[in-house]
Formats: sequence, structure tokens, C-alpha cells
Amino acid sequence: MATTLAAQLSQIAANSTNSLNLKAQKAAHSKSLIFEPRVAASQSFNTLYNLCHEGFQELCLLDRRFLEFQRNIFNERSQDQDRTQMTEAENEKLNQRLESFLGLVGGRVRLTPGAKAVEWLVRRFRIHEYNTHFLLTTFLPYHTLPIFSTLMSILPSRIPSEYKFLEPYIRSLTPPPRHAIVKAAINAPTFTTSLNSYVIRVSRSQQHYPALLAFWAGVMTEAVGGMMDKSRSGRKGVQHDNEQNVILRMLPTLNAGLGMKHNRDLRIGCYMLLSVMASKGGLDDKILVAMMEAVVLGWEFDTITSGLVCLSMLTQQRGSKRLPRKVTKELTKIEGLPTLLLQLSKQRRVDKLAYGLSLALIERLKKKSNLHALSDIQEIIQDQLLSDVQVSVVVKALLLTAHQIDDNLNQITLRPLLASTLVALTQFSSHTGDVVRSTLGDTDVDIDELEMKLQTTIRQIGVTGQQTEDEVMEESEHAAAMIGLNFQTLLEKVSQRTTTETSFLTHNVSYIYPDLCRAFLASTSSQNNLSTFDASPILGRESALEDSLYLTFYIKTWCGPYPVLARTSALHMAAQFLSKSKTSKTDVQAILPYALSALSDPAAKIRRAAAELVISIDHLYPTGAQSKKDIKNLRKWAAKDLYGTAQEQKDIEWLSPDIAMRLLKDHLLPSLEECILDAKHIQVVFQKTLQNQSSSEALNKTESTRLPQAARTSILNFFASHIIQTPLFVVKLRLLECLNQIRGVATLSRTKVLLPILQYWVSLTAAEVSECCQHEQISQDEFDEQSLLIVTPNDEDGILYLCKIVTQEVAIDRPALLTVSFQRLRMMWSSLKEDSRLNVARTLMDVSLSTAEKHADLASQMSSEFLSAMTLSTDILQSFLDQLPTAAKLVDMAPTTKRRRTSHGEVARSVLHDPKQLSDAIQKVTFVLQLVDNSNPGSHPELLRGLFAVLGEIQHFKAQVASELAYLQGLVLSSLLAILKAHRLGSGTTFDRSAVRADLLVDCVQKTSSPQVQNAALLLIAALAEIAPELVLHSVMPIFTFMGHSVLRQNDDYSAYVISQTIREVIPPLISSLRKGKSNIVVGASELLLSFVAAYEHVPSHRRKGLYTSLIQTLGPDDFLFAFLAMLVNKYGATENVKQFAVELSSSFNVGVQLQSLASYLDLIKDLLKPKPTYSSILLNSNEDGPSTPSDIASAALELLPAILSQKRLIAQTGQLLEKDDMDAARVRDLYSMLLENLLGLADNVREQNELHSSCGDILEALLGLLSTSEFVKSVEQLLDRPNESLRRKILRSLQVRIDQESPSDVLSRTAMLAFLPQLTAIIRESKDTLYKHTAVACIDKISEKYGKKDLEAVSAAAETIASSHCLGQSDDRLRVMALLCLASLVEILREGVVSVLPSAIPKALEYMELSLEVESEAQQLHNAGYAFISALAQHLPYMISGAYLAKLLQISNVSSETDLGDDADESRIECLQLCAKQLDAKSLFTTLEKNWDSASSKGPIAIREYVEILNIAIEKHPKTTVTKYAAILAKIFQNAFDLRRQQAALEDGFDIETVAELESEINEVTIKMVYKFNDATFRPIFANLVEWASSSLPKGDKTGKDLRLQSLYGFVTVFFDKLKSIVTSYATYLLENAVDVLNNVDPKDVESRELWSKVLQTLVRSFRHDQDDFWQSPAHFSAIAPVLCAQFNSSLSLPLSEDLIPAVVELAAAADSSEHHKELNGTILKHLRSEVSGVRLAAVKCQQAITGRLGEEWLAMLPEMLPFISELQEDDDDVVERETHRWIVEIEKVLGESLDSMLQ
Repeated sequence: MATTLAAQLSQIAANSTNSLNLKAQKAAHSKSLIFEPRVAASQSFNTLYNLCHEGFQELCLLDRRFLEFQRNIFNERSQDQDRTQMTEAENEKLNQRLESFLGLVGGRVRLTPGAKAVEWLVRRFRIHEYNTHFLLTTFLPYHTLPIFSTLMSILPSRIPSEYKFLEPYIRSLTPPPRHAIVKAAINAPTFTTSLNSYVIRVSRSQQHYPALLAFWAGVMTEAVGGMMDKSRSGRKGVQHDNEQNVILRMLPTLNAGLGMKHNRDLRIGCYMLLSVMASKGGLDDKILVAMMEAVVLGWEFDTITSGLVCLSMLTQQRGSKRLPRKVTKELTKIEGLPTLLLQLSKQRRVDKLAYGLSLALIERLKKKSNLHALSDIQEIIQDQLLSDVQVSVVVKALLLTAHQIDDNLNQITLRPLLASTLVALTQFSSHTGDVVRSTLGDTDVDIDELEMKLQTTIRQIGVTGQQTEDEVMEESEHAAAMIGLNFQTLLEKVSQRTTTETSFLTHNVSYIYPDLCRAFLASTSSQNNLSTFDASPILGRESALEDSLYLTFYIKTWCGPYPVLARTSALHMAAQFLSKSKTSKTDVQAILPYALSALSDPAAKIRRAAAELVISIDHLYPTGAQSKKDIKNLRKWAAKDLYGTAQEQKDIEWLSPDIAMRLLKDHLLPSLEECILDAKHIQVVFQKTLQNQSSSEALNKTESTRLPQAARTSILNFFASHIIQTPLFVVKLRLLECLNQIRGVATLSRTKVLLPILQYWVSLTAAEVSECCQHEQISQDEFDEQSLLIVTPNDEDGILYLCKIVTQEVAIDRPALLTVSFQRLRMMWSSLKEDSRLNVARTLMDVSLSTAEKHADLASQMSSEFLSAMTLSTDILQSFLDQLPTAAKLVDMAPTTKRRRTSHGEVARSVLHDPKQLSDAIQKVTFVLQLVDNSNPGSHPELLRGLFAVLGEIQHFKAQVASELAYLQGLVLSSLLAILKAHRLGSGTTFDRSAVRADLLVDCVQKTSSPQVQNAALLLIAALAEIAPELVLHSVMPIFTFMGHSVLRQNDDYSAYVISQTIREVIPPLISSLRKGKSNIVVGASELLLSFVAAYEHVPSHRRKGLYTSLIQTLGPDDFLFAFLAMLVNKYGATENVKQFAVELSSSFNVGVQLQSLASYLDLIKDLLKPKPTYSSILLNSNEDGPSTPSDIASAALELLPAILSQKRLIAQTGQLLEKDDMDAARVRDLYSMLLENLLGLADNVREQNELHSSCGDILEALLGLLSTSEFVKSVEQLLDRPNESLRRKILRSLQVRIDQESPSDVLSRTAMLAFLPQLTAIIRESKDTLYKHTAVACIDKISEKYGKKDLEAVSAAAETIASSHCLGQSDDRLRVMALLCLASLVEILREGVVSVLPSAIPKALEYMELSLEVESEAQQLHNAGYAFISALAQHLPYMISGAYLAKLLQISNVSSETDLGDDADESRIECLQLCAKQLDAKSLFTTLEKNWDSASSKGPIAIREYVEILNIAIEKHPKTTVTKYAAILAKIFQNAFDLRRQQAALEDGFDIETVAELESEINEVTIKMVYKFNDATFRPIFANLVEWASSSLPKGDKTGKDLRLQSLYGFVTVFFDKLKSIVTSYATYLLENAVDVLNNVDPKDVESRELWSKVLQTLVRSFRHDQDDFWQSPAHFSAIAPVLCAQFNSSLSLPLSEDLIPAVVELAAAADSSEHHKELNGTILKHLRSEVSGVRLAAVKCQQAITGRLGEEWLAMLPEMLPFISELQEDDDDVVERETHRWIVEIEKVLGESLDSMLQ
């Protein structure tokens, strides 16, 4: 445990400056930014100062602010400043100067002068140690540059805590990535604060530069976003606290940054931070307001745009609120602010900023009357910077401000501008204008009062046309002009004028009314002004009841497009006047239409005023007892001049005064309150007053209130006449809305009295209509609708005039009116009389097909749409069909009285001279047929005859236009089909059979290439076949013939449906008719079948099964399935595709049907093969391209049956049925017996025809497969008694296949199969048919393999039979092969149970194997079968392979290996031998191998390799004890193997050297494996004997043989020493003597002797190299070998010394590690250096080189003895010797490390 003193000492050491440690000081001085450490360490401060001062001076030239540092840190005296010797105060002052310089130089550190200047601070003042934090922060913007990596390399081990994140990058000296800095800023508040403080400090000192601020802004923007995201974890309260902490941490930096007005980049960076904070965090309003104020305070021109972006993001987070006062004040100082906002809106959302600004400007408008604010607000709204909701709120705020205007001076000046702004806003033509106008309608502010206060018209009623910009400007200027004029001025202007007009409701233009109206509008804001205006002489109030001018002025005003307040005032003035007229003899009923028009006004104030007017009118009528008398004397007001002269208004219908009074008192006055509440209620009043009432309603009315019919008629005429005569369209519209609620009075319809107004309205041009509607501000569409509602369904004149509009006889340029006309027709269509509806339909049909005028296109289109959309009656449709043009009418000749045909279904052609006429005709036919198709033709059965007639005419048109007209035919056929379907469903419709034309339908099928038409015609024929089969039966065959060539080839779902319907509906009646006849129904339908068979290859493959299954099912599978299959095979042959389809088709039916069909199929074949066939010749001889002879046809047909009988589904279904003992099972058995009987009979009949007989056998085999195994076996037993051998073989083969298919767990199958074994063995014993026996053996093999273990006795008996002379002893090779393979299987099954048959089987097997090597035929199969049998014995009964058998097997294998029998034979042989090596007894195997060596070696290298491989496997497989036990045998084996080289050399055709070397290499490897299993005591004697055998067993005269044996021995020993290394070094004792002898007696001229010499030396090298027990250091061993080796140098001319001898000498020197031995070796070698033979000298020099390189200084201890020899060799006569000597010298110098020159002198 460390003590306190130790800790203190450790701390002192850590903070030590190493003032006394020179090495440490040198290392510290080498820390440099621009120099390598080695260079920096050698530099003095003076040199360094001069270099760095140059850079400083260059900085001063760039920026004069650097000059101040000349006096201190860059003064010459600074060279002597040592921070370690300075006081703390001095260091603090120095730090301030250094940091100030670093802040200034930060923007120039990438420049060479800047780098040099910082280098001085690093080297002299060691700022990287004392000012680490400030230095790192200065360089941090350049973190990706190499200079930052250099800076990190000189940093001290301890860096500031803020920069701990740099430690991994400092260690690896890799630049830190940006994301690492951002991550540190997010997670380390100290680093964030430090970086912010540095930036603020540098910026305050005016030392900032763009790179720093850009880096800071980018990093901090990401960091703030990350910090805000990080703060969102936890509960809401915790999140809020975390967000506030982040904001509070950043606020000082933001306040300081935004406070620097002239630092643009810093402010923009702060804006970025504010934007991120606002978008990421849920900041409260106070903080957002503070941020916004900080943004705007102090911004300048170049930061305004960025500031607005920031403000927009802040306001987006703040919500829809008014901007703070300070922010608004600063924003108003910006010129063109709306334009700037518009530009920003293209990149980001500014709607809330613009919205808040608008609200703030409106607030300032209230307080300070800031007039310029209005233009800004207007521009903001016009530029569409606000959403619809925001525009609505701003407009409402403006309205409220305008409403609150008072009469003080400031407000008076504001009033006209505010009015102008509101008017301009309402005049916007864009979507914004619609929003403004909608807001005016929804606001709670009293717009009428506001309009009066502002003296302008703000609201506008929507008009149909769009105003141009000029019109808007004119209206704005006019409104401003009106505001500018006061009432007195206008009144004076009017008072000076006179008029001759009598009424303002005439149709003439009034020249005084506009000025009067303007004055009246100006007076409405004051009651006094109104009274003054009313008393104006020009109006003539005093004579108002005598003339019309006064009241008509107010009527026209309250009905005009003026402010509500003005119109209300007009009503009030009229009512006031009438109410003041206490007694009157005037009937003012002429005012009623206009009063009632006011009652339907949308404005409630106007309706209330109108109600007062009605009451005032009522007061003018007398009351009391004298009322009736007085009424008669009333004078009608304006009866002669209301609408002009008396002549002009002569058509006015007036009410009698009593009717007018009753209308007022009984009907209008009681309903006034409801009319005030609901503008539409006056329509209800009209309806109740004028509508004809039912009797029940009439009883509820009292006689006093009910108007008589004459009165109601008079009222209707009265209002209708005023509607017609009044010039005011708004009055016309409102009164029409009332009168259109009633159909008429009595027999008088509203159409009769109101039709003139419709005619007048229609007569106006589009320009006139637009002008009227725009002037009176009414909707054109609404007037169109009301004018056309005048027409009622029961009025012929109205309908006729409506048709004129539709046919464009009138209102040609009024498309909107045309549209409304069709809408009115739609409304009346169901109510029209049948005749009217028919006439209208005909008219519309003519219009729809009219193309005479361009303006008729719309009418034609709408007529077509109308007819298509409306419900058309049968009469209309029949009329259309009757009017259709025919081909005969279009030909330029008289039509023939009878249709002429050139062929079946083809009409004679005539040429048309007018293609346009023909095109129009086809167009009309098309349209009419479309109408029929859309009108649910099933409900119009009367059209049947007409449609068939049209179908016939279409055939004529086809001939004329040379086109299919498929679409027209499809329309007709679909309509006909709908009629037939409706009749079939029993809808009660009648069916005219005489109208059906089957020949036309057949033509549609046969003469048309359109699949759609064909399908439709077929469906129609199918429907007719069900309803009236007698109509189509005679046409069935051509139809199906055609289907085979066309429809069946289609691949769409609809075609498939058509085919299915046709088959299902048409075929049953056809078959029914055939059954009624006495002929064969199959023959009768053969043509139909042939059609479908011919179409087979064209039917899409995925539809075939469904189609033909439906066909056969409909025809009757019992009768037709066999015929179809036979015809199909006859047509296309028994290909795989046909077979597969036939199987799929048959499987669609039950087992009984399939068996019955197969029996009929065989009967058909029988009939075909008869001398005089009957029905088969019709069914099967129709294929001209197929087989021609009956035998060929039958052969092809019979190939199909095995495929059908072999299908798994049929077999399974048959088995399931046979398991049941019921009637179905009995029927299946009967059918099966019949089928079997037919098949056997057919087989007997075709016995002489091999091909057909073989086909019958195949069918029989498949037929027997239908049965279960037990029943099948029984059948097999019976059928095997038949004499036909081929048939018996096929039956057994089917049994063989059945065995493979059966499950081993099936008890019944197992029992049946095992019980069948005796019969199989009997076949083998008794039959003379080899193939039959072969099949029986195969069956036994299968049965034994699958079930043999369940009954070993039966299998054992079969094995005896197979191994007997009846099977294995036969001469047929195929039977032998099968027998051997079967026995191999039986060995596995029976194991010891098969031993009794092996004494006879094994010799036979070996005999056949040996024979297979001589005989060519079936050789490989017999060879492989024999090895398979031996392999089974080796696997399961290895003890049965005795020595004699094994020896024979090895001999056969030797021969087999060198015989080219193929890869399979080699594989089977090798597997067998390897298995024997693993399984057989070691003694028997090794003994046999020893004896077999001569045989193997005599056969060839492959036999030897397999021999060695067997030995290798046996050695690896057996344990050490076993291998050791038979060591003597193994030693003999390897001794024989080591003699291989000598034996092969003695032969003339022996192996080549390379082959022998390869074989010896394999032998050596196996020998080593054997040695691994011996111990030393076992192997040492063997080794000694082996050496003795190799060196002395041969006669002395056989030197070559001895050398060859020794070569093999030394080759093995080399591997032996290399593998076992030092463990066996002592074994060299046995070799030493022989090795010395070989070396001494080598004969360089003898190749074998030289090779032996090399092998001996290689063996010695391995022994020397692995000697770890000082074996060769022993004097006895060393002295024996060393002189001999050294003596070999003398043979340099004839032996390869460099390759073999020198390595041996070098390894001996390394092994004999003693000075004495080294001296002896060195001395001997040095003697050779003075040999007379240059080759000896050269070898000796190379030997010295190698030993020097191997032993080094240890060998050079004898250098003094070597020097004289070296000196001599330097001047040797041989250049090569001299060169190698120099290499030796270089090697010596490399070891010693010094030159030998001085020693050699």
C-alpha cells in the first residue's frame, strides 16, 4: 500500500519540469510544429528566433495589429525568457499576451508565416504545455488538416479535461472527425462552454475570422439539436427542466453574440442556434419573445434576411399571436418588407410571421394611425403569404378597427385610406379575394353601418363574369371619389338639375337617377340628411300619389345593388310616406311586386323594412262599413306611366281593389313575421295562396280567407305581367322563384302566362345577359334555372320551346342556358306524357347525330348523354330501331324485293357512292344499339324482332364497308341474350319464336373473326338451345366445327365461360335427339368429337382438363370417354403430353366409368382389327396424316392404356372399392374381369403380331398393378401357369416393381411376398428360360432385402437355390451377376445363416472374377458383382475369407489393377481390398501379404500401390500390440519392399527410376507408421538385421545389387532420421561402418555407386543435424567419420562436393561441438587449401565459408591458423578460388565486425 509520502513524491514527479534531466529537456526541445524532432533537437534558440521572426514580420505586413507583439513575445530578449524561472504573476501576464496573439493569428495558421510564428511560441514559451486549452481551441477549426495531427503529436500526456475526447486520436495521430467534435459538444458541457467562450472572446477583440465562425456555427447548431433531442427523455417535467438547462447554458453566448451588431457571421450563427432551439424544444412564450427581440435589436442591412428567417422559425413555434411591440417597431423600419417576406416564402414558411405582423400593424393602426401599415397589410394579403383562416382573421380585425373609428382628427384622416384598403381587398380576383368576400359575409360587424360610416360599398354580390383589372381600378377610383364628396355637395349638384322623367322604372336610361342615388347614399348616414334629401323638389314628394317619380325612385333604389342600409332607408322612406298619407283614394297595388321582392331579400333588415312597407300599403285601403263602396272608387297609382307610356304598359294585368285588399289582409299580413325570419317563406305564401287545393285542404279553410279561382287567376296574371314588364331583373328573378312554386291555377298553367319572360330571356345575347347580371349583381345561372322552371311537363308550347333551345334554333351562343335546359328536361322526363316523351326523344336523337354546325357539338353531346342517362320506354326504343337506315336505302338503286345470297350467310354487295352517308348511318346504328344495351333490354322483349332485323342489316353493312363491325354485332347479340335470359328466368315476358333467325347467329359464329362476337353468338345459341332447341339443332354441327377452329383457341376467362355454356346448353338436346334415333350415338356425334379433338392442340394447356371434362360429362362418359381418347391418340399419337392429358381426363371420373371406358376402348381396337370393321372405321380413319394401316392405328392406341392403368389415383380408388363388399365393389370386379378377359382375348388375336402382342403385355402388367399386393400375388401365381414365356417375364417384372412400391410395414404385403418365395425358387430350379430366371432372382433379391429378416428360413432356402448349379452355376453371365448380387444381399440379411452355402459360393465367385479378367463380354459387371459379394463377406463374415481365399483374391486384384476395366471396376476392387484390410485377421492378412509380394511386384506399379495401401490401412487399423506381435512378418514384408529397386533393375522391362522412387516414398511412409507402433526393443533388432541384410546378404560379386539395396535402405533411413530426429540418432551406430566403407570405396564412374555416395551423405546430414545427445561428439564416432569426410575433398573433379559433401561437413562441425574436433576438422580442411588441384581448393574454401556462416565466432577462434592460408589464397592462380576467398573474407568480417586487412598485411 502506497504511503502518503509516496503519493506526494509521485505528484511532484508528475509536475516536475525536469530541470536537471538533460535528456528530458532535449526531448522537450524537440517538440516542433514544422520540424522533424531530430532537426528540432539540434536547433538553438537564436537560430530558431531568426527563422520564426521572419514569419512574424510577414504577418505584420499582412495585419498591422501584430506589431504590438514585437515589444514582448517576439522581442529579441524573448530568447532568454524561461517560463520555469518566471513568477506566477509574470506567467499570468505572459499567458494573456500569448492568448491574444493566438486569437489574432488563428485565421492565418495555414499560412507559412503564421505557422512559423506559432512555432516560436511552441519552442520558446511551450504553449502546447502551458496554454494547451487555448492552443487546441485555436487549431480546432483545422481539425481535418495535417497541422492538427502534428499539434496532437507534441501535446503533453495530460491534456485539459475539456479535450479528453481527443485522446484516442492523439494516440493514433489521426485527425478527429467532425462527428466526434459534435458528440463532445453534446455530451460535455465544459467543452461547449469553453468553445463558446473562446468564440465570444475572440469576437469581442475583433480577432474573429470566417473559418472560425463557420466552424463554430456548424458544430454548435448540430450540438444544440443533439442536446435538445437528448433532453427529451424522462417525464414531461424532467424534459422541461432539461430543455431549460440547455437554453440557459446557451443564452449568455447568444446574448453576447447578438449584441455585436457589426459581426455579421456571428449574428447569423446565433440566428442558426435560435432556429434550432425553437424548432427542437417546446419553448414557452416568454423565452420566444425574448429571442425575437434579441434578433431584431441591432440587426443591420446585411443580416436582415437571415434575421427574418430566424424570426419566421421562432414565430412558427410561437403560434398564431401578434408580434411583440419592439419586434413590430423594428420590422416597420425595413423598406419593402412584404417583398422580402414574399421572397422568403418561396423557401420556407413565413405565414405566422406575416400573420403576427399584420395583427401588430392593425393594433398600431388603432393607437397611432400609422397609415403606411395599411399598404403593408394589403400587400401581405395580396401576395398570399397568409392562409385562408389567417386572412379571415386579419380582415375581421380591419373591419373591427373600421367600425371603431370616431370623428377625431386622426380617425378622420384614417377613414378614407381604410375604406380604400377594404374596397381593394374585396376587389382581388384571386382566391384571396374570395376569402375576403366570404369573411365579409360571416362577420358579426354590421357591414351596412360600416359602409355608411366609410361612405363606400365594401361588399359585392358574386357575378358570373370575371372583372378585368381595369374595371377593378375604375371601381376603386369611383369608391374613393364617392368618399371624397360629402352629402351637401351632392345635394346641391342634384338640386340644380330638372327632369322630364315620369318614372324611374321605364326601360329607358335615366340621366338623373345616378346623381340622385349618389346623393341618397351619402345621406343615409344621417337622419337629417335623409329628411333633407327626401324633401328635395326634384323628387316631388308632395305629388307622389299623383305621379310616379317619387316612389319609383325608392323602388329602384331598394331593388338595386346598393348597401343594405341604403336599401333599408329607401324602404323606410317609402313606408313613412305611405303611412303619413292618412286618407287616400289611390290604389298602390303596383308597389306590391316590389315589396314582395324585398320580402325575399337575403338581408333581414330589408325584409323587416319591406314588412313595414306592406303594412303601410294596407293602411291605404279603406276599412269599415263603407270599405266596399270606397274600394270601387280607388284610383290605380302609376297605371299609365309606371313602365313608360300607357301604350307601353297596356299588357299589365291589374287586380281589382278588393282582391288586392284580400291578398294583403288575408294572406300577406299574417305571414309577415315568418317572411322576416326566412327569405324563402314568401314562396310558401305564394304557393298556399295560388296553388289548387285538394278537397280536404279546402274544408280546413274558412270561406272568408279562401280566394276564389278567378281571384287566384287574376293574381297570377297580375304578377306575371309585372315580371314581364319590369326592367329590374332582380325583381323578375325573385318573383319567378315565387311563381315557379305553383303549377298553375285551374286550367291556366304558369307556362302560359310566364312563357314570354322565358322567350325574352332566351332572346338576349350572351353579352347582354352578362351586362345585365353584372349591373344588377345577380347570378346568371340562377336566372337561367328559374326562367326554365317556367316550363311545366303538361304544357305543349313550353315543351316545344324547350326543344327549340335544345336544337339550337334559339340561344345559339348561350351554352350555360343549354346546360340548364337539359337539366330541366331531366327533371320533367318522368312526368312527360308518353307522346311528348317520344317526340322529345326523337328530337334529341336528331340533335345527337347532327353535325351540321360547330355550335351544335355541345347540344349533340348533351343530347347523347341525356338519352344514355334517361330511362327509355319500349316504344321509344322500338321507334329508334324502326328509324334506323338500311343498306338497301343507301344504295343508288331500288332495293331488291328478296335478299340475294352468293353463299351461305353472305349478302350480295352493292357499291355505295357516298361514304359519308354510310358513316352517318353506321354512327346512328351504333348509338341506337348502345341505347338499347343500356336500357335493360331484358325488360323489352318486344325488341326481339327488331334486333334480329338490325343484326341482318349489319351483315349488309359488313359487305358495304368491308369491316367486321364487331362492336355493333356484339351490342345486338348482348341485347338479344339479355332478352332470352329474362325469358328463361320467368320474368313474365313473351317470346316470339318466329322472330328468331338462327341462320344469322350461325353467320356470326362462322363469318366473323372477332372472338367477342363469336362468344356472344355461341352464348345466344346456348340460350336458344335451352328455350327452343328445335330452332338451333339443325345448326349445331357447323357451330362446333367452327368452335374447333376458333373459340377453343382463346385463352381468356370469358371465352372459357362461353365454351362451357355452349357445351352445357347445346349438347344435351343434340344427344337427346341422337338417342331417339336407332343409330350409334357415338357415330352420330363423331363429327362433334372430331371438332374438339382437332382443337386439342390449340386449347390453352391450363384449360384443357376443365373443358374436355365438361364435354365428356355432358355427352355421357360411359358412351363417349373411350371414343374421345381413341380419337385423340389417333390424331396426335401416344406422345407423353397426350398420355398425361388422357390420364388427367380419365381421373376426373370414377373407377367404374374408367374401367368401362377401357373395356370399350379394347372393343374398339378389336373392331378395328377385324377384316371388315364397323364403327371403328368412322372414328379412327379420319386422320389423313396419321397411321394408315389398322395395325399401326391399333399399336398407337394401345400405348395409351398402360399410362391410364398405372395412375396412382386409379389404383388407390380401386383398392378402396375392393375393400368394401358392396354392389360397387362387385361391379368393379365384374368390370375388371371383363377388361382382363378382353385384354387376354386381344392378346391371343394378335399373337402373331409382335408389336401389338408386346403392347398387350404392357397393358396386362399395368392392369395387374391395379390390385392390392395380396390379390396381385394370387393373380401372378395363376398367370405364371400360362405357357407364354414373355408374358411370364413381364408378370414377374411387374412383381419386382410392385415390391419396390410396397411399404416394409405392410403386414399383408410382407406375408404374401414371403409366401411367394418357394414358387420363385422353383422357377429358378425348373425353368430353362435364363431371362425368366434372372427376373426371379431379382424378385428374390427385392423380397429378401425388404422382408428377409422377418423369415430367415425362407430366405435361407432361396440362398441355397441361388448358390446352386441351377443359378450361380449357370453359364449365362447376366444370371451369374444377378446371383452374386443377390448373394451379397443375403449375406447381409442372413449373416451366419448363409455359411452353409459359402463353401460352394466363394470358389465360384473367385472363379468368375478371375474369368472376368479374360472374357470381354459382361466382364466388368461380373467383376464388380464378385467384389460386391466378397465385400459383403468381409463386412459381415470376415472369418470366412481364409488364407487361400485371400491369396486368390489378392492375385486376382493384382491382375485386375493392371487391366483396363474402367473406373467402376477399380472403385469396387479398391473398396473391397480396403474393407478386407480393416476387417480380416491381422495374422492371416500379413502372412498372405508377405506371400503375395512377388505377385504384386510382378504385375506393375498399380498393384504395388494397392498392396502398400492395404498394408498401410491394416497397420493403422490394428493396435500396437497386434502390430508388434507380427513384427517378424512385417519386417520380412518391408525387407522385400526395400529390395524392389534391385529387383526392377535386374529386369529388362522393369520400372523406370521415377516410378521406383515414388513407390519407395510410399513404402517409406508406411514403414514409418509401422515404426511408430514399435518400441525400441522391437525395432532395433529389425533395423540391425535390415542393415546387415542390405550390406552383406548378397554375393560379393553382385556389387551393383548391393549398391541398389543400400540405396533403398539409406533412402528409408534418411526419412527415419528426419521424422524421429534425435530419438534415433544412436541408430547411426549400425550404419557407421557401412557408411565409411561406402565413402572410402566409392567409384565415381559407377552411377549406382555415386548415387549411393550421395544418399549416404544425405543420411549423415540428417543424423548430424538432429544430434542432441552428443553422439557425434564422441571421439570414437567423430574419429571414425571425420577423416573419411575430409578425404572426400580429393574427389572434387568427379563427385558433387558442394551439394552433398560440404553440407555434411558443416553439420558435423556443428554437431561435434568441441575445440579439439574443430581444430582437427579445420586443420584437415586447411591442408586441402594448399592442394595442387584447384577444384579441391575451391571446395575447401566453400566449406570454410559455410562453416563460418554456421558457427560464427566459435569457428573463427582458429582464425590465426587460417590467416596464412587466406593470404595465400588471395593470390591464387584460379580466379574462381580467389573470388570465393574474398567472399570468405567478407563473411569473416561480417562475423567479427572489423576488417581483416590489417591482419593479412
